Amino acid sequence: MKELEIFASRVHALRKKSGLSQKELGEVIGLSHKAISTIESGSRTTTLEKLIALAQFFQVSTDYLLGLRDGPGTDSEGQEEKAGD
Repeated sequence: MKELEIFASRVHALRKKSGLSQKELGEVIGLSHKAISTIESGSRTTTLEKLIALAQFFQVSTDYLLGLRDGPGTDSEGQEEKAGD
């Protein structure tokens, strides 16, 4: 699966899991429902700021959204554990 397809699929799955419409997610993130639709279809990506907003809203890492990680966890959890050792 290509990177843009992974991003599209993960945004779509997270939105559905949250029970939000494209319009509702767009309002939270600051995008139109049309922009969310094109992201989920894989025909467009988004800005770095909106990528971060999506990750923060869904409480996943940007690496997960981009397909660089399989799990949705954030790096900060692991860094806290290492710092306490």
